[in-house]
Amino acid sequence: MFFWFLGTAVVAVWFVFHDSRFDYRFLLLGSLLPDIIDAPMGGARVLHSVTGSVAVLMVVMFSTVGRRPIRRRLLAIPIGTFLHLVFDGAWANTKVFWWPFGGVAFRNAPLPSWNRGAIDILLELLGLAMCVWAVRAFGLTDPARRKRFWRTGVLEPC
Repeated sequence: MFFWFLGTAVVAVWFVFHDSRFDYRFLLLGSLLPDIIDAPMGGARVLHSVTGSVAVLMVVMFSTVGRRPIRRRLLAIPIGTFLHLVFDGAWANTKVFWWPFGGVAFRNAPLPSWNRGAIDILLELLGLAMCVWAVRAFGLTDPARRKRFWRTGVLEPC
């Protein structure tokens, strides 16, 4: 799963925050981070738990004390990891979701985003549709706007 997390993160944050200074690059990274980190470890692990996302948030908060501009940008990463948990349905595996409070063993928990079968195809198509909407809504077909997005992370509606 790729487009599902990218699309849902962008759409959710845009409709909730409408913040013209929000850095969507870090949001996109955060929305993919749980699978990027946990997949090589063999399944759902720390970043598929609430504790993992809280730890990412704490790292951002403690490492940016007194540096508000960079904190504002980096807060998009834990927002993305929390959204990944929501849109992945990670709460369905309570042992992993509440780790370590529900026990410290992961017991070969599969990644939720690779464990739904044909539904994953439908979700990925919906995510792709959301990405297409975002490209059109924010004018990212224009090379200048696209370049500005990659440089600043800001999405500006047309």
